[in-house]
Amino acid sequence: MHNNKKIANTRFLPLALTAAVALATAQQAAAEIVLYDQDGTTFSTDGYVNAFYVNSDVDREGEQFDRRQARVKMGFLPNWIGFNFGKQIDDLKVSGRSSFWVTINDSETNGTATAIDVRQFYGTVASPEWGEVLVGKDFGLFSRSNIFRDEMLAGYGNVSDTLGLVDGGGVSFGNIGTGYPYPFPTAQITYRNNGLAEGLNLAVGIMDPVDTSDDGAGKSYQDQPRFESEVSYQFDLGGATIYSWLNGAYQSSESTDNSVDTVTSQGVGYGVQAKMGGVSLTASGFQAEGMNPFFTNNAGEPTLREIDSDGYLLQGSYTFGKNRVALSYGKTEDDGNGLGTAADYETRGIAYFRTINDNLKLVAEYNQYQIDAATGSGLNEDTDTFAVGAVLNW
Repeated sequence: MHNNKKIANTRFLPLALTAAVALATAQQAAAEIVLYDQDGTTFSTDGYVNAFYVNSDVDREGEQFDRRQARVKMGFLPNWIGFNFGKQIDDLKVSGRSSFWVTINDSETNGTATAIDVRQFYGTVASPEWGEVLVGKDFGLFSRSNIFRDEMLAGYGNVSDTLGLVDGGGVSFGNIGTGYPYPFPTAQITYRNNGLAEGLNLAVGIMDPVDTSDDGAGKSYQDQPRFESEVSYQFDLGGATIYSWLNGAYQSSESTDNSVDTVTSQGVGYGVQAKMGGVSLTASGFQAEGMNPFFTNNAGEPTLREIDSDGYLLQGSYTFGKNRVALSYGKTEDDGNGLGTAADYETRGIAYFRTINDNLKLVAEYNQYQIDAATGSGLNEDTDTFAVGAVLNW
């Protein structure tokens, strides 16, 4: 019963949450449209629209779900529109951002029930002397660079049928659950000391904690927030630009029922990316205990235990002219916190990106996704997906 509840919750998530992330910072800086810039005050907008024709060949344990399914869906990134505010006040820069994210697939039962959610709604206060403080809702720090540096971010990625993604109304999962967990947007207070030393950046924050223990006959609670941090270092070496990072998270969840075990959740993420000319190589990974291997905030609230999960992602790409070809392999080994049963999750992908201009890109991708679990668990799956689509951004 325990395992079935967890599987049901996980299958529901893609329909309710559209779980993906944006490379918002880089795209916003490159393509934002300034609507107002006067007297030290700025207001701008940025956006992202994408759609793919997708064909998935599903092969699951038991054969009752085997099929070939055609869809028109978003890729790994959902569509969004964002608004940015900034004002210089003496030696302080006050800024803010809100972004609204939508799915393009309406509900078969509720008509035009397109989901809209707010991934970012925060303000910042920054000084060149002491750094920056962010208050509000933004993506977490644990696993942040792991996903922001994903070479396939603007592509499609894995669509596990076991997780409800083939028929879901939201996005694909990219490499979520096959190399890193998704750093869910969450309420936070985060300090960044940008430029601690040349190329060295540090971020530390307190996040709204989540229930990871059973209620039992009482109520789950956390007497401290979740702590997350990330340190990154960028430098040049032998003609190559190297970006490296280390991030982590820690929290504890208890219950007023003394018979329920306390769950301590902790994880560390890491990686390095090297770029030289048109070549880019990326290797990243994570190790965690007592954490959901799909979502850093334990979305869907499956009961967690102090058991392990770890994963890694290996990628390479080559850019020539307006063309980029990327290869990707990711794997997560989970002892059972994800779907209630120990399983390995793997994805292999190859993608071609063609830049038409600064605002339009075409994408073609082939992805192989696999779940390897105990025979009879009902989780074993092999799904191959071909996707071709267009990405517009401003």
